[in-house]
Amino acid sequence: MQLYNKLSAKERAELIDKAGKNRLTLSFYQYAKIGNPQVFRDHLFITWNALDVLGRIYVAHEGINGQLSLPADRFNEFKTHLDTITFLKDIRLNIAVGQDNKSFLKLKVKVRNKIVADGLNDDTFDVTNKGVHVGAEQFNNLIEDEKTVLVDMRNHYESEIGHFKNAMTPDVDTFRESLDIIEDDLKTHKEDKNLVMYCTGGIRCEKASAYFKHKGFKNVYQLEGGIIEYTRQVKEDNLENKFLGQNFVFDDRRAERISDDVIANCHQCGNPFDVHTNCANAACHLLFIQCDTCKEAMENCCSNECMEINRLPYEAQKELRKGQGNSNDIFKKGRSKALKFK
Repeated sequence: MQLYNKLSAKERAELIDKAGKNRLTLSFYQYAKIGNPQVFRDHLFITWNALDVLGRIYVAHEGINGQLSLPADRFNEFKTHLDTITFLKDIRLNIAVGQDNKSFLKLKVKVRNKIVADGLNDDTFDVTNKGVHVGAEQFNNLIEDEKTVLVDMRNHYESEIGHFKNAMTPDVDTFRESLDIIEDDLKTHKEDKNLVMYCTGGIRCEKASAYFKHKGFKNVYQLEGGIIEYTRQVKEDNLENKFLGQNFVFDDRRAERISDDVIANCHQCGNPFDVHTNCANAACHLLFIQCDTCKEAMENCCSNECMEINRLPYEAQKELRKGQGNSNDIFKKGRSKALKFK
């Protein structure tokens, strides 16, 4: 039985167009003890492949982290299947703010050591002793309190295009880097300040809140459901939106527009702009912000060197890449000496 994706992204995109159905993009996570992640992974792949689910799902002994899309008319079937799994019954599903039928073009269900690479030894603290979950209204009130320190638990390229007003945004490439930096910066305020955290959908704060409580922080809070759920509640309850700009997402949409504010700049010319792209040179593939003018002038490349390589015939480019892996994964880094305004 086929237990992995066989279609290319191009083939899948053509099938989506041919089907002519609207798709839903959503995400969810759950920490739970999974005895045999490989068996669970295979079960999910078989069931979800039959439902035409596409996306990136990580399974580990500690739980599941899923970001995916599926035909809107099969949502109820998908939800019914989740409800058959004890620890996923009635789980909150974060429906994307902006929908795109091609947010994902492959189904990848992978077994990992952890569902988020946090670099923590979970045996050294109580991971269930989490911070207080708060909804959008309480979150808005909390972050106006002078005793609150608001911390963005995401990476630099995420917070660069959008973040909450007055948030502390660590200049880090990975989640694991931010933990020690935050603790060190706030070490004198473990008892007299409210530590309020947020991330995209809540999963990074789930572990971080327990970690910071273990480190002695007395008043720890996290935004329930992250930026995605916050945006839904703000719209539904007609609350003030305190998020500026775009919410970075890890699929082919790249971001969801939350407010009209443009708080980032093109990494090549410095003009206001907040849309990420990947360098057209397949050997580079650097993630960076490039405005439309620079995209045309630089042929969607991050540097003159990459532009010259990208002009070569495909076979010549392939020869240059032989024996070398990508220097930048599709959603990583966003840093290069060639980018004058980064």
